[in-house]
Amino acid sequence: MMQITDLKKEQNITPLLRLGFRPFFLSGAIFSIVAIILWLLMYKGAVDLLPLGGGYWWHIHEMIFGFGGAIIAGFLLTAVQNWTGARGAQGTTLLVLFFLWFAGRMALLIPNILSDTLITIIDLSFLPAVAYVLAKPLIAIKQYRNLFFVPILLLFTVANLEMHLAIYYPETFNVAFAGYTGVMLVTLLMSVMAGRVTPMFTANGTKTSKAIPLPWLDKATNGSLGIVMFSLMLEPIIGFSHQFFGIILIVAGIFQTMRWLRWRPWITLGVPLLWSIHLAIKFIAYGLIILGASYLIPEVPSNHMWHLLTVGGMGGLILAMISRVSLGHTGRPLSPPKAMTAAYIFITLAGLIRAFGPWISPEKTALFIDISGTFWLFAFGIFVITYAPMLMSARKDGRPG
Repeated sequence: MMQITDLKKEQNITPLLRLGFRPFFLSGAIFSIVAIILWLLMYKGAVDLLPLGGGYWWHIHEMIFGFGGAIIAGFLLTAVQNWTGARGAQGTTLLVLFFLWFAGRMALLIPNILSDTLITIIDLSFLPAVAYVLAKPLIAIKQYRNLFFVPILLLFTVANLEMHLAIYYPETFNVAFAGYTGVMLVTLLMSVMAGRVTPMFTANGTKTSKAIPLPWLDKATNGSLGIVMFSLMLEPIIGFSHQFFGIILIVAGIFQTMRWLRWRPWITLGVPLLWSIHLAIKFIAYGLIILGASYLIPEVPSNHMWHLLTVGGMGGLILAMISRVSLGHTGRPLSPPKAMTAAYIFITLAGLIRAFGPWISPEKTALFIDISGTFWLFAFGIFVITYAPMLMSARKDGRPG
């Protein structure tokens, strides 16, 4: 139990810096809104911005490593407190991590101030710093099971490095492969976390029995994603086979679907905080299958199908999880603001329109990108408006965090 002296120390810290989810969930959501607005304007040629690597590189990088990196950091820096029982990063430590993340965003967007090499170093330093802060308490209490997330963060850094190297050595490193590596790492991380929490969330939220896990199915589900990820990461060394990649994606999607069905998503339809999670997992499962088919069938456009994973899967699951985690860790009942139901619908529409619209009607691609982007803005805008007061104020129950 927290001592009185510790509680007084906690109260001297501004609420926004009391636990990792607070600054990173809020800032990550706000940044995603800014990044989508700037991308839509750059895509139209309506703004004269030249970020590091150009607009296309910047859009891919910042939605994965900027937005995604912030949410992952917030989630892990919060979860480690539950895993270890020790206080998570807060105060000055959390502020330094936040400024490191923010410095990367600004340096990439306005690259004329610093040298390209220094910008790359700043951007690459964030995730290893988070990995270090995460690893310290885990190693201290020998909780090696959760150390799994440290090498994931380091692999994420390798993917980030490959994206930067694609700027300097485009003949060896490919922007798309490096970016897709990042997408698959986020997908793998989401799959691992979904396997840990979704059955419990579903059982608790519907007052039903918890689905019994099948270890072999979890290993097959996440292992196949690992193969997909490494086939992308190692592309500069081993090359790339469309056939192999497509088949492994389909296999990964089938395993993901099997696991998802065992969690009985149909019983969650009356609970927005649950069906939003299950719907995002469905995006991942079916997205993997359709994306795999796109590498085997030339008529299916791979570049658009990736958005089933990035917008519907990654965006949808992030929105669902941060809206749940933020309630629990601010001492509130697990009942989101009613407007969040609309937010979950908006992010679903954003994913469907961005993936299938340009496939059905290629000549209207720009229009579909605008519509999808607008739905993203609505979804995360609702989150920011409704959750910012919670994230910036002390817990309702007076507990630390």
